[in-house]
Amino acid sequence: MSGQRTARRILGIDPGSVKTGFGVIEVTGSQAIYVASGVIQAGTGAFAARLHTIFTGLTAVIAEYEATESAVEEVFVNRNVQSALKLGQARGAAICACAGDGLAVHEYSARAVKQALVGRGGADKSQVGYMVRATLGLQGTLREDAADALAVALAHTQHDRLDARIASGAAR
Repeated sequence: MSGQRTARRILGIDPGSVKTGFGVIEVTGSQAIYVASGVIQAGTGAFAARLHTIFTGLTAVIAEYEATESAVEEVFVNRNVQSALKLGQARGAAICACAGDGLAVHEYSARAVKQALVGRGGADKSQVGYMVRATLGLQGTLREDAADALAVALAHTQHDRLDARIASGAAR
């Protein structure tokens, strides 16, 4: 074995029924490099059309940036059950886009994402955004939905590293 590591392209997704954030990072070993991020504007029209926009938008992102796996934020239910149901359907459109292109889909709660990046599950959005920019060496500001999506992708890399350490310890 040459010791050369294969790069992975991870698509992080922050689903929403109006705006869905996406972030793509390339990971080789323990190094994560920013590739792209943005927001798919689903708008406020007919709900089925919005879900289709999310699906086709993410399908295009997967093809353009050659993602090899995905990480999606889970639904968080606060008070409005109707909003949670719509968010769940937006997540479904995102997951279908990923699965349809053969990507492994990993799911993380907002609390787990914050824990992985900031070290505590109750961190606020500004702390998460700061850690995303610091980890990826980005200057300036990121759109909130795009920063959240990059955070999901980065959290996935952290969970992968932890799983690998646990597996190597169990193998001994």
